[in-house]
Amino acid sequence: MTNKDFIAELAEKTGYSPDDTQKMVNAIVETMGDQFQEDNSVLVPTFGTFEVKKKLERIMVNPATGQRMLVPPKLVLNFKPNANWKERVKNGGAE
Repeated sequence: MTNKDFIAELAEKTGYSPDDTQKMVNAIVETMGDQFQEDNSVLVPTFGTFEVKKKLERIMVNPATGQRMLVPPKLVLNFKPNANWKERVKNGGAE
């Protein structure tokens, strides 16, 4: 699904114009991004939780050369779906 398709479907379901819907989606994404920058989690009720996690430093081995390298720690974005969504996906979309 492209962004245009997504916005059109969302606009149809909400009754807003596509331009207003695009502005709302952009505002939501920007606000979520601001929260991630502050290392906060974002809970979307009945959907799931987005959170920033810290991956620890680790040693990686290059398979071609056998050389060991230290990979520095980094922050990654993680999504934990709601149990209902997990089950729906697991069952192929059937409820």
